[in-house]
Amino acid sequence: MSRSPQSTLLYGSVITPGGLIPDGAVAMQGEQIVYAGPASGLPSVLEQEAEQVIRRKGGYIMPGFVDIHVHGGSGEDFMEADIEGLNAITSFHCSQGTTSMLATTMTAPKHAIDAVLQNIQQYRSSTMPYARLEGVHLEGPFISPQWPGAQNPEHIVPASIVWLEEWQQNFPGLVKLMTLAPERDGALEAISWLKEHGIVAALGHTDATYEQVQRAVDAGLSHGVHTFNAMTGLHHRKPGTAGALLGDDRLSAEIIADGIHVHPAAVSILARLKPADGLILVTDAVSAAGMPDGEYMLGGLQTIVEKGIATLKSNSNSLAGSTLTMIQGFQYLVKKVGLSIQQASAAASFNPAKVIGIDDRTGSLAKGLLADVLLLNDQLDLEAVWVQGSRKY
Repeated sequence: MSRSPQSTLLYGSVITPGGLIPDGAVAMQGEQIVYAGPASGLPSVLEQEAEQVIRRKGGYIMPGFVDIHVHGGSGEDFMEADIEGLNAITSFHCSQGTTSMLATTMTAPKHAIDAVLQNIQQYRSSTMPYARLEGVHLEGPFISPQWPGAQNPEHIVPASIVWLEEWQQNFPGLVKLMTLAPERDGALEAISWLKEHGIVAALGHTDATYEQVQRAVDAGLSHGVHTFNAMTGLHHRKPGTAGALLGDDRLSAEIIADGIHVHPAAVSILARLKPADGLILVTDAVSAAGMPDGEYMLGGLQTIVEKGIATLKSNSNSLAGSTLTMIQGFQYLVKKVGLSIQQASAAASFNPAKVIGIDDRTGSLAKGLLADVLLLNDQLDLEAVWVQGSRKY
């Protein structure tokens, strides 16, 4: 029987929505998965037509990672990158297992955010050669001056429905997620507007109390960015923003699992408290990801990277994003935090895909979904990456 040049067959321990299958197989035809399940149940016609067969006694076949909070990499920043720069960012993160991502902005003047949205919309209008940009995550500018982190406080403004309506009109469907401070003027109205228009409203860089977060969740808030960082902490008499994120099952919660932003014990506590689909691995990676130590710019602010740790030049105690990659974060969740491979895979793939509403086409290994596939060895090192059935690395 003739072999299709577009088909690929993989054998190994397959991680599917139903769990880990030790002796499993994944078959890809064109851009889609045509089989994911026990190798014993693989239709013979698919095996006969497969162009590439990888038989392994060990290793893992997993869905591609979905990074919904990433600012850049390979020396490029989404706020300033041209087409070549966007290719550099998506290529680097693709080489680290990311197959889908949201271009994340910084707090900046409106005209600068407009320019990013225009740039990403244009990039998405043609074939994207590496990781797909599924849309944009607006991190700011509707955040708290008390918790700017590495965001430029000069450009923080109150929430504006006028701005949101203009972005939606000019770039329909492009903004998938927005981070804001729910306690700020106009925030509750903005949260309701975001929910009504199918955009995820997330808290972050916020001074909100527990009670203010609860009111925001009632208004439509459903997500929290980089949990424990740039928010009010947990106290037994003042649960704060962190307490609300830990205790409310209606909120999914991001974590930067690099051993720098959050202690592994705190990551473990978060993972234990959130529902199975509530923990979201992100990188919050900046332009310095994949680059040597040195000085870099982030949202108009100077940063210094030493031993892979990015901080503001003006304040060495203020972390400025990370140099983390998704494969490193996945490995950290398993090896340092103690999550199972299935739990870590869900946090890195299915859960973020579900948050932004793309789990019907990616984020897991199942028939009919896009063939966004990773191959890892027994040590969880990344060996191969496929995006929509095309091997990239």
